[in-house]
Amino acid sequence: MTGAFLHPFASPARERFTTIVRGEGALIWDADGNEYVDAMASLWYCAIGHGRQEMADAIGKQAATLAAYSCFDPFTNEPADQLAEQIAGLSPVPDARVFFCQSGSEAVDTAMKLARLAHVLAGHPERTLIISRMRGYHGTNYGGTTAQGLPPNKEGWGPLLPEVVQVPSDDIEALAQLMAERSDEVAAVITEPVQGAGGVWPPEPGYLESMRRLCDQHGALLIFDEVITGFGRLGEWFGAEHFGVTPDLTSFAKAVTSGYQPLGGVVVGRRVLDPLEADPSYVLKTGYTYSGHPTACAAGLTNLAIMEREGLLGEAHRIGHRLSTGLGSIAADGLIDHVRGAGAVWAIGLRPDQDAQAVRDRIRGLGVITRGIASHSCTFCPPLVITDEQIDRIIDAVHTAVSA
Repeated sequence: MTGAFLHPFASPARERFTTIVRGEGALIWDADGNEYVDAMASLWYCAIGHGRQEMADAIGKQAATLAAYSCFDPFTNEPADQLAEQIAGLSPVPDARVFFCQSGSEAVDTAMKLARLAHVLAGHPERTLIISRMRGYHGTNYGGTTAQGLPPNKEGWGPLLPEVVQVPSDDIEALAQLMAERSDEVAAVITEPVQGAGGVWPPEPGYLESMRRLCDQHGALLIFDEVITGFGRLGEWFGAEHFGVTPDLTSFAKAVTSGYQPLGGVVVGRRVLDPLEADPSYVLKTGYTYSGHPTACAAGLTNLAIMEREGLLGEAHRIGHRLSTGLGSIAADGLIDHVRGAGAVWAIGLRPDQDAQAVRDRIRGLGVITRGIASHSCTFCPPLVITDEQIDRIIDAVHTAVSA
């Protein structure tokens, strides 16, 4: 018999789930006492590892002082102000400001709204078209669902947002042609610097630079969805720095708190801020009950302090080298099709005779948690505190699973 909890991205008819009860560093344990290497940082987010007492203390201290309060006009709180200043300073977007929400899905929808709004306030209400890429994953709210380039995730929800279209993932000419045809209508182009939940697909060399040039040429805004790539995953605070391309808007979530509290947001650049700030009487009519939630923001401040103090950005290079080398040796033996990735996020592309969900289950049976993507790939995004020995456990489990 199924329980009351209707699980996300799971069969509603499923009756049994693995109950996770404890975590420490890059390890987690289930209710039966089984130990696993968490090769996915839960769901791409737990950069500093599980079970950090420092995080629990910071969250508890803030909750005991001021757990939550609205940041709608005229209120604010110190953790939200401090975290916004810190994130704006870490971002490569000059003179930016930060809008807070709870999740990556909300962050993407907010970025899309702000892009359209900025054009309206600048006197160009005709600029409503938002372009995204196939294979892209942009959350599950209506805006992000529409922008997704994963067709199965868009089925069954009824009419989605108008004026949101996809182009082939790596075809810059297709993007250039569409933008040329609808140059006066384009509001924004949205992309992940590395396409993550669609299977870990780094961009073709020069692709993001060309996308930036096209946006400048046609007066469109560039949105980077950095929900996965933000806060250290590629060895920099933001993936934009890794690729040397500066967007106008950046959505973030996940590793900003390492998942210890739900928090997301948007880094907003001057091309959006200038029209928003031009009229002092204008009121921004979007936001969430928990925008600037003080306990979530306290968790963000502590998480970023831990990352900086322990040098975790640099760990992405160590992890990526060891993980990609080990997985690459499995591909070289012909046991899988190929390996792809960047920084500390990687995937194995499977052969046509292999199934990702079956491989995922075999790997989990060997004490490692990965994520199967459709039928073609398994992904790896471990906490940045993972040890070399634990990385080797991942590689050994994959080798055994794909040799079966």
